[in-house]
Amino acid sequence: MVKRGDVVLAAFSGDHEKPRPAVVVQTDLANETHASIVLCPLTSHTIKTPLFRLPVEPSTENGLDKASEVMVDKIGAVRRDKVKEVIGRL
Repeated sequence: MVKRGDVVLAAFSGDHEKPRPAVVVQTDLANETHASIVLCPLTSHTIKTPLFRLPVEPSTENGLDKASEVMVDKIGAVRRDKVKEVIGRL
């Protein structure tokens, strides 16, 4: 089961189903029962807009290999079967 704060690989619809890293933001209580999971995707194409994009440096703990930004402006629900694996934690 995924937990809030986990960094996962997930395939977002409208993104050519390309798996990308994302942060689980949904409450852990809902993670057990809901068919979808609320995520904020991450991108390595940084644009430095601090109101909408939060910088994250790569580390062994978060599983990222490039400097990235959490795309708070792209928050969305993804079907549970589109979440592939946990790669780290923020």
